[in-house]
Amino acid sequence: MQKTVSYSTNKTRTFDLILKSMCIALVFVATLLLNIKLPITANGGLVHLGTAMLFIVSILFGPKTGAIAGAFGMGLFDLVSGWTLWAPISFVSRGLQGYIVGKIAWSNGHNGNSIAFNLLATIVSMPPMIAVYYIGEGILYGNWIAPAASIPGDLVQNILGLIICIPVCAFLKKIPAFK
Repeated sequence: MQKTVSYSTNKTRTFDLILKSMCIALVFVATLLLNIKLPITANGGLVHLGTAMLFIVSILFGPKTGAIAGAFGMGLFDLVSGWTLWAPISFVSRGLQGYIVGKIAWSNGHNGNSIAFNLLATIVSMPPMIAVYYIGEGILYGNWIAPAASIPGDLVQNILGLIICIPVCAFLKKIPAFK
């Protein structure tokens, strides 16, 4: 028996593919074009607006899209900008962070509409993201003390992302397309 796929199913799949692709591109571009290397230490980190975009995508579209956009968007940034060794770490860390933000923001039927849940989601996602980067950097450098120098930069980047994303999401959620 042949399986048939309806036109509306194909249309939904196509829209989902386009949406995820655009979200990956938004995270990538926000990371690539709006970044500052921190002068803390040689491995002090990078502060960029990709984190804010990752939070926005996760809150607006949920955990799956947030995970995919974070993992591929920031992983791709690492590949094309000279941070190639960091790409697998970013893929895991930012994919996990996007999933956590989306999962909490979309829990209990909130669908990203609760400012309190959105704030909680971004805050809860920070320690796992920092932990994955810490472990990854520890493995890369063979040293478990040096990665501590990156923690302040990671915190600044996440707090900046939180400060930007909460009002942006509150505004966007008032637009019918994002309700």
